[in-house]
Amino acid sequence: MKQIPAPLLSLIVGILITLISLWVGQNHNLMPVQASEQAPLVDNFFNTMVTIATALFLIVQGAILLFAIKYRKRPGDETDGVPIEGNFNLEILWTVIPALIVIGLSILSVEVYQQMGGFSVGGTMMAHNHSATLVAQMSDDANPVTRKTSPTYGLTGTDQTEAKAPSMVINVTGMQYAWIFNYPESGIVSGELHIPVGKDVQINLAAQDVIHSFWIPQFRLKQDVLPGEKSTLRFVATKTGTFPIVCAELCGSYHGSMRTQAIVHTPKEFEQWLAENSATA
Repeated sequence: MKQIPAPLLSLIVGILITLISLWVGQNHNLMPVQASEQAPLVDNFFNTMVTIATALFLIVQGAILLFAIKYRKRPGDETDGVPIEGNFNLEILWTVIPALIVIGLSILSVEVYQQMGGFSVGGTMMAHNHSATLVAQMSDDANPVTRKTSPTYGLTGTDQTEAKAPSMVINVTGMQYAWIFNYPESGIVSGELHIPVGKDVQINLAAQDVIHSFWIPQFRLKQDVLPGEKSTLRFVATKTGTFPIVCAELCGSYHGSMRTQAIVHTPKEFEQWLAENSATA
């Protein structure tokens, strides 16, 4: 039986590793459900990292397993191992490839961060550009508001344009050990975040005592909240349901219990919630 030529064998192995890595990168099921317009941006970047990590894992662990079997010590073999001092070309290869991967991921992460509004004026994290279309389709209010659309790429937010303001503004206060949500237009104060699906929501975050971190995993949103410093998140929820809100910064003895929930309603259900709670506000 003829041995498969090394170049052909390398090509076959490379194709198999690529196919396996691509499949794992798209089917790992490590992320929670997507419930905001930011979520696909974050997940696509995460999937890319998982794909690359899977390929590296298969290559490194496969080489270790191959060498452990091929060059294992045979019974009765008492000779010394081959005196290998090093291989300059191999050193260059395994230094350059990881460096290029890290640089590529860094550039991609900056682009994703920019698309989410991370470099916008005032540090406001916003949803992806096409959220304006979704809001226009799903919104039933005609209030002209100021919304900033983020550029597709760049390191500053100075070229952002004014379009529409958020459909809703909610003031959020973090304190040991609770989140308080204040709806300034209706005067409602709640221990839960209630929002309508498909609406452009802006939340203004403030800390009353120590550093907290506002995190909604399904929205792929997390923002540190510092005493004396105001921060803002802006997003569009795309799925109705109840999603956990967690403090992701150690803020004291009962940090683990600083949890509440974001409840995303249909527009009709949200109007009903507003009506019911405005009467007692």
